[in-house]
Amino acid sequence: MNPDLLWMGGLAILMLALGYFLRLETAKRSQTSIERKIQEQQETAKAEVKQILLTAEDKAATILGNSEREEKERKQELRRLEERIVKKEDALEQRSGDLENQSRRLEEELANVKILEQEIKVSQEKAVNELERISGLSREEAKKKIFEEIDSIHRQEIGGILARLEREKRDAIEAKSLEIISTAIQRYARSSVADVTTSVVHLPNEDIKGKIIGREGRNIRAFERLTGVEVIIDETPESLLLSSFDPIRREIAKIALEKLIKDGRIQPAKVEEKVEEARLELDDRIRRIGDEAAYEVGILDLPNEIIYLLGRLNYRTSYGQNVLNHSIEMAHIAGMMAAELGLKIEVAKKAALLHDIGKAIDHDVEGTHVELGRKLLKKYGIDENVIKGMEAHHDEYPYSTPESYIVAAADVISAARPGARRDTLEKYLKRLEDIERVVKGFEGVKQAYAVSAGREVRVFAIPEKIDDFGALQLAKNIAIKIQSEVQYPGEIKVTVIREVKAVEYAR
Repeated sequence: MNPDLLWMGGLAILMLALGYFLRLETAKRSQTSIERKIQEQQETAKAEVKQILLTAEDKAATILGNSEREEKERKQELRRLEERIVKKEDALEQRSGDLENQSRRLEEELANVKILEQEIKVSQEKAVNELERISGLSREEAKKKIFEEIDSIHRQEIGGILARLEREKRDAIEAKSLEIISTAIQRYARSSVADVTTSVVHLPNEDIKGKIIGREGRNIRAFERLTGVEVIIDETPESLLLSSFDPIRREIAKIALEKLIKDGRIQPAKVEEKVEEARLELDDRIRRIGDEAAYEVGILDLPNEIIYLLGRLNYRTSYGQNVLNHSIEMAHIAGMMAAELGLKIEVAKKAALLHDIGKAIDHDVEGTHVELGRKLLKKYGIDENVIKGMEAHHDEYPYSTPESYIVAAADVISAARPGARRDTLEKYLKRLEDIERVVKGFEGVKQAYAVSAGREVRVFAIPEKIDDFGALQLAKNIAIKIQSEVQYPGEIKVTVIREVKAVEYAR
C-alpha cells in the first residue's frame, strides 16, 4: 500500500473528527444561549404581569371610589327631590282646600241668584199683566204697535243712511276705477284710422281707364271675377274705386291693379297672374302685420297660425273700427290696468289681444266670434287662463277670472272712445228709445228722459207711490233691467228724482 494514500486518509479522518467536535461544541453553546434568552423573557413577562396587576388594582380602586362618590351624590339628590315633593303636596292640599271653600261659596251665591231671578220673573209678569190691563192691549199687539212706530219714525232715517253709505261706496269705487282707467288711457296713445268699404286707386293718367276696361269690357270683367270686388270707374279724374265688404279682397284687388298699371300690359292672362301675385304678397304682409302687432304688445310666444289670423284682423272692421287696432289698444289698456291691480299682466294682455280672433275666420264657418275664438285658441294650445279671460267680454260666458273683468272693461273703454266707432243716427235714436221704454215699464215712474247721448237716464217718480227708500230700490232695479235688455257701450247713469211740493194759502 502506498504510504501517501495512508497519510492522506488519516488526515481526512482527522479533519472529519475535528469538524464533528466543533459542530457539537457550537450546538451546546447555542442551546445554552437559547435557554438563557428564554429565562430572561420569562423574568420580563413576570415583571410585566406584576406591573399590570398593580395597574389594574389602582384602576379598580379609583373606579370603586368614583362609584361610591356618585352613589352618595345620587342619594343626596333623591333626598332633595323627596323634600320638594313633600312641600308641593302640602301646597296642593292647601290650595285644594281653598278651592273647595270657594266652590262652596259660589254654589251658595248661585242659589241666591236663582232665587232673585225667580222673584224678578214673577215681578215682571205682574208688571206686564198690569200694563196689559191698563192699556187694553195684549203683549203681541203692544210689540207690533211698537215696531210699527219705530218703522214709521226711522224709515226715512234708514233710507238716508243707506243712500249715504251707497253713495260713499260708489264714490270710493268710482274714484279708484277712474284713477286706474284714466291712468291707462292717458299712458296709451295710438293713431287709429277708420276703414271704409271702398278703396281708391290713383291712376297715372286718364288713358289707363280704357286699358283697365279693355275691349268690350273683357279686362274689367276678368278682374272683378278673379278678385270678387266691384270696380267703379266714373268721371273722377285719375282715380277709380274698388268696392267690397271684404277688406282683404279689396286689398288684393288694389295690389293687383297697381301691379297691372305699373306693368302696362293689361289683359285677362296678366290679370290672373297679377291677382295671384297680389294674394301671395298680401299673405306675407298679413303675417308681418301679425308679428308686428304681437311684438308691439310684448307677446312673443304665439303660434304661427295665430299670428297669421291676428294679421287678418287688420282687414276687419267692427262698427267702423279697425279690429286689430282695437285689439292692440285693448291689450295696452288691459296690461296697464292689470299692473295697477296686481294681476297677471301677460294673461290680461294676451286675452285682450286675442279676444276678437274669431272675427278673422271667414263666413263659411258657423258660430259667434267668441265661440270661434275659443275653439281656435284651444286648438293651438293657448293657456286656459287666456281663454277664460277673453270668452266673457260679451257676457256669453261667466266671468271666471279677474282678468276677464279687465278684458271686458278694456273692450268697453276702447269702443266708447269718441270717434272710435261710427253708429248710424237710426241706431243711436233706437238706443235712446229702448232705454226710455225700459224705464217707463216700472210702476211708479211718471216720466223718463235719456240724456247725455244715452249715458244717463233721468227718472221722475210719482211721490205718492214711491218714497225715498223706494227711490233707491227703483234706481237699482232700473239699472239691472237696462243691463239685461239694452246693448250700449260704456255705462249708463240712472238718476231717480222724487219731488213733493206742499202748497197752502193763508187767507
